[in-house]
Amino acid sequence: MLIMVLGAEITGASGIVSGWLPGVPQWVVALVFVIFFAAVNLAKVSNFGEFEFWFAAIKVTVIIAFLAIGVLLVFGLLPDTEPVGTTNLFGHGGFMPEGFAGVAAGLLVVAFAFGGIEIVTIAAAESENPERSIAVAVLSVVWRISVFYIGSISIMVLVLPWDSSDLKSGPFVAVLNQAHLPYVAGFMELVVVIALLSAFNANIYGTSRMAYSLSRRGDGPAFMARISNSGVPLNAVLLSVFFGFVSVLLNWWLPDDLLGLLLNAVGSALLVIWIFIVVSHLRLRPRLEREGKLTVRMWLFPWLSYATLALLGGFVVLMLFDTSARTQLLSTCVLFLGITALAFANARFRRKAAPATDPGQRAR
Repeated sequence: MLIMVLGAEITGASGIVSGWLPGVPQWVVALVFVIFFAAVNLAKVSNFGEFEFWFAAIKVTVIIAFLAIGVLLVFGLLPDTEPVGTTNLFGHGGFMPEGFAGVAAGLLVVAFAFGGIEIVTIAAAESENPERSIAVAVLSVVWRISVFYIGSISIMVLVLPWDSSDLKSGPFVAVLNQAHLPYVAGFMELVVVIALLSAFNANIYGTSRMAYSLSRRGDGPAFMARISNSGVPLNAVLLSVFFGFVSVLLNWWLPDDLLGLLLNAVGSALLVIWIFIVVSHLRLRPRLEREGKLTVRMWLFPWLSYATLALLGGFVVLMLFDTSARTQLLSTCVLFLGITALAFANARFRRKAAPATDPGQRAR
């Protein structure tokens, strides 16, 4: 899933930047970005954190400014603007002008946007005080989503009609165009590119550390656990970078269709992952509490977990109302069944190979 996100982020960023550079193909821009971030992540571990710090600082500052401008637009407090209030939210055909099919299509993109917050826990292995750091990071996700994500979406649906032609330039840029402020919309487009590159950088980190972690536990090839002198899981990063170059190839092959395909694929794959996370939580939390190893506790256990499963099930039902989402959901089911079959085959192979490689394995 993270590899598909990696491809989606580099595709989005490359598509915007190639529009600034007439005559430069999208795949060339993608190639430059992949090479740059490959060098950053292969050099040393701290490079990832340094780049993410500055990327995050830029994003947070700009989103706060966006929210402030958006509130002024809603109340018509900027020059040459009229208060829109809730006219755009409930006008032009109502709150759901395309019915449940429109909601399903929108939620698939929403799922993609929330994907990746799991990387917070992957970083635990390289934190000085993981119990405290990860607890703080996980809790901060809640208020950050509440303020930045839900706040931004609220401004968008209040300021813009759902059928606005300006949406082709992107919702953030479309909102700022309403403010009639010179250069602001162009600057916002630059920030969107920075945000996409930040996510790409994070996914190189996430995919490499996941491959490294699996290999350390014996669930992956041993050579993926190799550490360089600078503390970087070298082969795992190279694997992530390889798929970055695959996305460059796909940008050359399908420059216009690739982003939509990846967004749908990631959205449906996330459903499978989140369902497994919730089920794992329901099964493992009681055991961890008995062993005294649980330091971060979710509220209202287990009822909130069951409610989450119900909402994810409802999300699947909504996806069935959208043609493209339905196709991708079925494709993801086939992929899931294929991976499950491979898992059983791998387990069977290991059971047969264990006596030959370790005479004491059968006794243990």
